[in-house]
Amino acid sequence: MTDIQETDIVSRRVNWHSKSQKDRLESRYRKEKIFKALAVSSLSIAIVALLVVLVSILTTGISGFKETRIELDIYLDRDIVGEVPNLDAAGLKDHYATININSLLIKSLQKKFPEVSSRRDVFSLLKLFSVGAQSDIRDTLIADPDLVGKTHTISLLSSSIVDMFIKGKILRDVEENNRKISDQQIAWLDQFELEGKISQNFNWTFFTNGDSREPELAGVRSATVGSLLTLFVTFIISFPIGVGTAIYLEEFAPKNRYTDLIEININNLAAVPSIIFGLLGLAIFIGFVGLPRSAPLVGGLTLALMTLPTIIITARAAIKAVPPSIKEAAIGLGASHMQMVFHHVLPLSMPGILTGSIIGMAQALGETAPLLMIGMVAFIVDTPGGIMEASTALPVQVYLWADSPERGFLEKTSAAIMVLLLFLIVMNGLAIWMRQKFEKKW
Repeated sequence: MTDIQETDIVSRRVNWHSKSQKDRLESRYRKEKIFKALAVSSLSIAIVALLVVLVSILTTGISGFKETRIELDIYLDRDIVGEVPNLDAAGLKDHYATININSLLIKSLQKKFPEVSSRRDVFSLLKLFSVGAQSDIRDTLIADPDLVGKTHTISLLSSSIVDMFIKGKILRDVEENNRKISDQQIAWLDQFELEGKISQNFNWTFFTNGDSREPELAGVRSATVGSLLTLFVTFIISFPIGVGTAIYLEEFAPKNRYTDLIEININNLAAVPSIIFGLLGLAIFIGFVGLPRSAPLVGGLTLALMTLPTIIITARAAIKAVPPSIKEAAIGLGASHMQMVFHHVLPLSMPGILTGSIIGMAQALGETAPLLMIGMVAFIVDTPGGIMEASTALPVQVYLWADSPERGFLEKTSAAIMVLLLFLIVMNGLAIWMRQKFEKKW
């Protein structure tokens, strides 16, 4: 073989290797581009899905913070109301609770619409107003007893159907048989609107009322108080136990098969479905101990069991993040192991511990399944006064309203979700602020 032939072979081999290496590089770059494109696409789809959900909740729930009221001239007939007794506000409230307020409303409506004479038309006219309209009249009498025997303009709460119609959720161009409001009722509303008697105001009752069978009267006060009481019980139980367990496992427990088994079980419990903790709470706290159903105490104990693994894991990670030099310096200066842990390690790791605890509380705030299992799904109107009284919680209230057939509860459901999201955002924001404020940089 000549030198020219050998040179040609070597050149071809070099070219082949160069081409092969170039193909491999191009293949690697192509795969990286595909991976990046898939990652960006996945992230974009997730963001779009989140935006769709948030926009849907906002557009549906924002109207839940408004209520529709109709002004009506009410003749406070002395024959019906009676003479005003010399009582305080509480006494007047009890006194007017026995009066047939509905008859005052009927007489005033018949005076405004003289053509309404049949019992059916009167009932149809009354359906324009909520049952809460009677409370509006009663509150007016209590606020100013001198109005008895006079005609006074009172802003009355409308029914949920009227509210939906005024907000455009029920269309007038739909056939009468396919909507819950009749043509005659629409004509009466048009007359009120022509006179400027219909108004939409901020729905304060949504925050001051408890649950109700009537959508226009339903509120989140009792559910909010129930959630706060439940979280209070959860925190005072899970935080000290969780932090104490983390300190023991990280600083004092011997490293053997038993502690390894405990650590594995703690990690596994963090992944257990929440409904399992609800079954555990139902069996132990209600079935065995005999605590009352629907009580925030039982809900707090159940959620504490669910939150403990999260707090233990985050607390151990915060304790482990403290540099060994801090521990060695404390021991070198004569501190005992107990003093080193509680005087140096624990204060430095507390921001991370609190952050993890707040995130665990936020997770507990949004849980529904465990609370359903222990009976916090009951219809609760009154605001609970303690951890032993029957109560419900915000996520359970959302579940109940979402399951209601009345269309008016749809916007209430979205509005309650917005309140729940606000609590979650505040709690997570507090966790981020505490970490940035108190975290030490090593």
